[in-house]
Amino acid sequence: MNIHEHQAKELFRRYGVPVPNGGVAFTVEEAVGVAERLMSPVTVVKAQIHAGGRGKGGGVKLARSLDEVRAHAQALLGMTLVTPQTGPKGRVVKRLLVEEGCEIARELYVALVLDRATGKLVVMASTEGGVDIEAVAARTPEKIQRAYAPVMYGLQAYQARQLAFGLKLEGPAVNQAVALLLGISRLFVEQDASQVEINPLVVTKDNRLLALDAKINFDDNALYRRGEIAALRDPNEEDPKEAEAAQAGLSYIKLDGGIGCLVNGAGLAMATMDVIKYYGGEPANFLDVGGGANKDQVTTAFKIILSDPHVKAILVNIFGGIMRCDTIAEGVTAAVREVGLKVPLVVRLSGTKAAEGRAIVAQSGLSLISAETLDEGAKKVVALAKGGRA
Repeated sequence: MNIHEHQAKELFRRYGVPVPNGGVAFTVEEAVGVAERLMSPVTVVKAQIHAGGRGKGGGVKLARSLDEVRAHAQALLGMTLVTPQTGPKGRVVKRLLVEEGCEIARELYVALVLDRATGKLVVMASTEGGVDIEAVAARTPEKIQRAYAPVMYGLQAYQARQLAFGLKLEGPAVNQAVALLLGISRLFVEQDASQVEINPLVVTKDNRLLALDAKINFDDNALYRRGEIAALRDPNEEDPKEAEAAQAGLSYIKLDGGIGCLVNGAGLAMATMDVIKYYGGEPANFLDVGGGANKDQVTTAFKIILSDPHVKAILVNIFGGIMRCDTIAEGVTAAVREVGLKVPLVVRLSGTKAAEGRAIVAQSGLSLISAETLDEGAKKVVALAKGGRA
């Protein structure tokens, strides 16, 4: 789950991470009111959407008077902000962060994620802040420092000091960096985060550290025990289909292709999409119905897939482990009858009660196409999506 920058900065404050003074605004008058309270010679007005690259898209403005704050707020609120991360459709700006400006001497980069290869936390730090870290990693990987720490204990003070020195900090800024790094480590562990990123982390001209930006993502699977964090969710920033799927207990992500996928298990879903691409097709979605989907969930899944006008064919790929194939076959046929199907549907069932499941599909009287293997199913659905025969 993502949260807004202003929400992330409130969490930063709780963990001792220095951030500029500021406040959130939902209207032009609220934005002007925040600026009046700040009384800063330079005020920054920042669009709040769940995407990076806002500055490049025109979503970050500097103001040197209240009139300029008002003008920027009027221009930003309600605009569709397009950034490299939003795609061409962009996101509508519905809230702003208004905060004091500062005099920047240097821009740094700091982030904390879980390294799945080692099973540890990894803190990444670089002197190359304020730019795309992917470009730094590709062109000058030696400029990215890394420190690994067990999830149970988090980053240690000596590691934080090593990173601070690697960032070429001096004097009081070293101790500030140590406190900051230990703070984001505690935040990550205590709040079940999946990513914490500060880009840029700036050194001001009076040698203070400030987190000028803040990005925090959280593990969806831990939200049941993090009610305060779950309450920060902004449904306006989520794809309506993804939100509907989540409400039904499904995992759905829209993609750009024309082959709808309905699969049980995230790993199998990834493999299914890989095989579809191998045979020249493009998946229209990732959709994992999980291990215990019922008829209602399968029906919802079909409705979501079919609501995408780009879908030309659908592949159902089920491995019956905990889930019995005859149960899923009954759900699929019932859902097809209820929803109505206007595109070809290939059904591949394997595992527990697979033969019974295939019999239900064959005897349904519906125009469903069976496949015994994933390879066969992928070939058929790609051919159908291209207007050919299975």
